[in-house]
Amino acid sequence: MKRAVSISIGSSKRDKAVEVKLLGETVRIERIGTNGDMEKAAHLFKELDGKVDAFGLGGADLGLLVDKKFYPLHSVKSIVRFVEKTPLVDGEGIKNTLENRAIGFFHAKTGDYVKERKALITSGADRWGMTRSFLDAGYDCVFGDFMFALGLPIPLRTEGAIKTLAAVVVPVASRLPFEWLYPTGEKQGKRIPKWHKYYEWANVIAGDFHFIKRHIPESLPGKVVLANTTTPDDVEMLRKIGIKYLVTTTPIFDGRSFGTNMLEAALIAASGKGRKLTHDELNSMIDELKLEPQIMELN
Repeated sequence: MKRAVSISIGSSKRDKAVEVKLLGETVRIERIGTNGDMEKAAHLFKELDGKVDAFGLGGADLGLLVDKKFYPLHSVKSIVRFVEKTPLVDGEGIKNTLENRAIGFFHAKTGDYVKERKALITSGADRWGMTRSFLDAGYDCVFGDFMFALGLPIPLRTEGAIKTLAAVVVPVASRLPFEWLYPTGEKQGKRIPKWHKYYEWANVIAGDFHFIKRHIPESLPGKVVLANTTTPDDVEMLRKIGIKYLVTTTPIFDGRSFGTNMLEAALIAASGKGRKLTHDELNSMIDELKLEPQIMELN
């Protein structure tokens, strides 16, 4: 049996382990949260290095890939400083392969349900594949990079604005403590409704689910959420606030949509290559396995 482990600085309440069949291999996929403790995560990586087939880094990114240019997040480097043997990914490969198929998948399944193509994307720089797919599908987009990561009321609306953000702001922001930029540990369970007018303006709310959940209003009837890492409790919360469709960009295993890092690590483990896979290799595996986003009608 192959083993892929995602070590996350997110809440341990979201931990789960399942066994899945991929390319004829049984792969045990495990998510282990450290409740915001970056040193604990670092030492778990050290303990398991060379003993598992692939690592995913959850709750953080090693960097941002924007239009083929990579911007490292320096504040995250310490978490993975002990990893020397086991291949390690943060989900960037899945974000730029399977994830950018999600909006096309949604339209193929629901026809013209979304008549006005307006999307709130919580972070355009973090999910370039998703950003590109929405723009290519003709969406009018608001990118919430400043709003959701930095708490600043500055919506971005163009591809050029995202590229400028990546080139000018990310190198500075990447040196801030990571917990200033992204909810970690128990913060992932807290909701502080905010940015109402942008949630209400959009017909599709897309991006990192922790960002979406953190500020989502109490009522959004008829809206579409496109994200991943959703638990059954998250699905029930979205149902209660009136979301019509939930599209998860990664497959659901045993009631759980895992993060992009977990799925990418699982594919590395199944491949037996012992290294990070290229985008072309990931796309080939996704096609061979017939992996696709999932859609749930909630209301």
